Amino acid sequence: MAETRYVDPIRYPSYASQPTRDVRAWVLLLVTALIPGGVQLLFRARRWAKISLSITAISWILAIIALVVILINKTFLFTIGTNPFILTFLSIWVPVIAINWVVCLFDSLRRIKLVTVSARARKRFVAAFCALVLIVVGPLAWGTTMLNSQRGLMSDLFASGKAAKPVNGRYNILLLGSDAGKGRTGIRPDSMSLVSVDAKTGKTVIIGLPRNMQNVPFPKDSPLHKHYPQGYDCGNECLLNAVFQQGERHKDEFEDPKMAGEQATMDAASAITGLEVQYYAMVNLKGFQKLIDSLGGITLVSGKRVPISSKVDPTTGQHGPVKGWIEPGKQKLDGFHALWFARSREFSSDYERMIRQRCVQTAMVKQLDPATVLTRYQSIAKATPGAVSTSIPQSQVDSFVDLALKVKSQKIESLDLTPPNVTPSHPDFAEARRLVAKKIDASEKDAEKDKSAQSASGTTSGARAGVSAGLGKHLGSQPQTVAQGSTDSSADKGESADAKAICYVP
Repeated sequence: MAETRYVDPIRYPSYASQPTRDVRAWVLLLVTALIPGGVQLLFRARRWAKISLSITAISWILAIIALVVILINKTFLFTIGTNPFILTFLSIWVPVIAINWVVCLFDSLRRIKLVTVSARARKRFVAAFCALVLIVVGPLAWGTTMLNSQRGLMSDLFASGKAAKPVNGRYNILLLGSDAGKGRTGIRPDSMSLVSVDAKTGKTVIIGLPRNMQNVPFPKDSPLHKHYPQGYDCGNECLLNAVFQQGERHKDEFEDPKMAGEQATMDAASAITGLEVQYYAMVNLKGFQKLIDSLGGITLVSGKRVPISSKVDPTTGQHGPVKGWIEPGKQKLDGFHALWFARSREFSSDYERMIRQRCVQTAMVKQLDPATVLTRYQSIAKATPGAVSTSIPQSQVDSFVDLALKVKSQKIESLDLTPPNVTPSHPDFAEARRLVAKKIDASEKDAEKDKSAQSASGTTSGARAGVSAGLGKHLGSQPQTVAQGSTDSSADKGESADAKAICYVP
């Protein structure tokens, strides 16, 4: 009697029926798609299988660990996207995954042997194989490009060093607008505002600082305090926007001479507002135009016509004829027009210009959504290092991204230290600090009333945030103030209406 032997249809398909061969081809393709190296193990290519399966196993383990950690603490997702060491590892590991996957797919196709597949199933099988190769190669290649861009952005834009802790529950970041590029000698910031953010709720207050403010004080621990113990008080030339140059003039006295101008301006902003300024971000206005374009433009509502002026005639100091206008109403502005909207001086005051600048800032925050970032990431990454410089360290970017999402969901409050609140030529800094503390106190009370923010808000008091940022030891004879617990809501509504008449973000 003849002996019947079982023949393995995986490795010896010629002995199997045609339906079995077709099923075999689909099974091997599916195994490779899910577990690269699995088919090689079935065919006893053990050395190859060991390497491929190790890559696959490590990848799945890392993915599962990351998912678990993200579920426990979502900030870790931002850490993955901002930590330079993790980005470097992923930019190497992702191509390894892609190469391993593609090589295993083509080796599996070789082992499947298309001649063993029926003519009816062959076309569908080849189409599925090609689609699978594209599905694997496309996203992984795109991911590698994104990772390299992000790694370059983190290295080029953000500083090294330790992360700062919030002071009285707040991060305070000075925003500077400048016409200068990388060589910053002689900078006079074109615009200045202090962004104060509640570290738990994301509730934000933007404090506008007029560039023509005189007699600005310096904290006692600032190198400029010994040069100007009574404040920067040499007349009409000693304005807030000239402090940057004073810092560079005395740069050897600062801890980081390369950032002396920025630190000097931060010191002045701290003394003016009563808020300890931890970081700065400087926007190069020429690069700013490219950054707006990379976002696809911004949308805002202008209450007035804003001129696009000709260059200033150096002999007369006057602008030439107006070249164009940004009309009132809802506008979608590209980089060129957004820059003019923020900077235009003709037929308006500096204070109106500050409001327009804040509208542009708010529009960027509100319209910088994840979909925009993903679809335009390459152009944003290329534009950002040329447009922005900052002292925010790489180690703190992940927590700031998380905080930025909270800021985006909140109403942004504002306060301008301009007339009638403060007279820039003869400023009452005690009154300025009182107004800042009062505004922050009102902002935090609003956050507490918001049910969505209440779960994240702590017990930080706005009064503590206002003027207790170490000014007692810094300012010496400068007047001290205590924040008011109440606010004049009618005055706030009036100021808001006046600002809205100039511009607002819909």
